Amino acid sequence: MKAKRIVDVRATKIDGTAAIMGPEMLQKKLEEEVEGYKKIQKDLSKTTSLRSQLDGQLNENKVVKEELELLDEDSVVYKLIGPALIRQDLEEARQNVNKRVDYIQQEIKRHDNTMEKLEKESEVKRESIVKFQEQMQQMIVKQMGK
Repeated sequence: MKAKRIVDVRATKIDGTAAIMGPEMLQKKLEEEVEGYKKIQKDLSKTTSLRSQLDGQLNENKVVKEELELLDEDSVVYKLIGPALIRQDLEEARQNVNKRVDYIQQEIKRHDNTMEKLEKESEVKRESIVKFQEQMQQMIVKQMGK
């Protein structure tokens, strides 16, 4: 008479897909989720840093805009191009700074949207990781009880 081998396999539903996972498969899936979470956190950190740089640029350009608004129409404005100062029309300088401020504000908005998306993805991954960890703990408890 052959001895029957009992294998603990669970049907689980994570990310909308049904799968049967043993301990090794569950561990592998958990590690994949953790790696995905780390990547999202890295992207979020990078985007946050870029967003912060844009804030600095925006503040700097707003100061320049305010200074240009204080000048009289007959004032002389110079633009630094490489090592040389080149004379620039006041109205042209104002338009350039306004365009730059608008562009930076659009970039900030884009980065904010990206950060929001990454935070949502991060939360989904974190919840998935918690589910896998709970399943692993349940398997361990079940095996210890045998």
